[in-house]
Amino acid sequence: MNILDKIVSHKKKEVASRKELYPTLLLEKSTFFDGVTVSLSKYIKREDKSGIIAEFKRKSPSKPSINLYADVEEVSVSYMQAGASALSVLTDNHFFGGKSEDLTIARRYNFCPILRKDFIIDEYQIIEARSMGADAILLISEILSREEVKSLTTLAHSLNLEVLMEIHSEIQLDKYEGNIDLIGVNNRNLDTFVTDIQSSKNLFDKLPTEVTRISESGIHSAEAIHELKSIGYEGFLIGERFMATANPGEALQSFIQQIVATELW
Repeated sequence: MNILDKIVSHKKKEVASRKELYPTLLLEKSTFFDGVTVSLSKYIKREDKSGIIAEFKRKSPSKPSINLYADVEEVSVSYMQAGASALSVLTDNHFFGGKSEDLTIARRYNFCPILRKDFIIDEYQIIEARSMGADAILLISEILSREEVKSLTTLAHSLNLEVLMEIHSEIQLDKYEGNIDLIGVNNRNLDTFVTDIQSSKNLFDKLPTEVTRISESGIHSAEAIHELKSIGYEGFLIGERFMATANPGEALQSFIQQIVATELW
């Protein structure tokens, strides 16, 4: 059993438990449930923004201690002040040290698109995401069937949430539905957790042109952003590079300055 299988197995138990603790009717009473959502795909394309989806996460299966005591209010606000296009918040607790309250706090202090980053396998999690204040959800094609991607996307859209569908290989494009809002190529091999942006380069020409295209993970330099932009990528999901520093917001600001400098060369 690889790490992804372990995560999904644990997630099934977790979702079953959360359904009992927080019934759907309770989630729908959240102050955020009927709030106005912000378009992730539109913000990614804004010319006054960087295209970076800055991620908040404390740890991962490959890095058990990235920034365990990071404050989500402080980091999320500093990310947006630095010029991020959007936020991504890990809500998985067991493997990534996140919690639903992290996203809710980020929502409270920021008017920007917020992606709920989790391993979504059940409709309940989409209703849960809306109650937290999310604007978009991640659907990982590797753990979902084509039918599940379709039904989960339909539910998300009915709640005014956008969908970022993540792929790791060309064959997973068979699960793509025309109403997906964004498609992301994860440069991380979920079997080995090794990252390589060559995955994004190899798959770009296979991606549908009608959606916003995102490169995810393993992006460590301004030169890499410049190269991915020249190919046609519009958004870049980056977390560990910033979160592993003492001040993630300052790290992002410096990174964006390097990107601008690179583009002026």
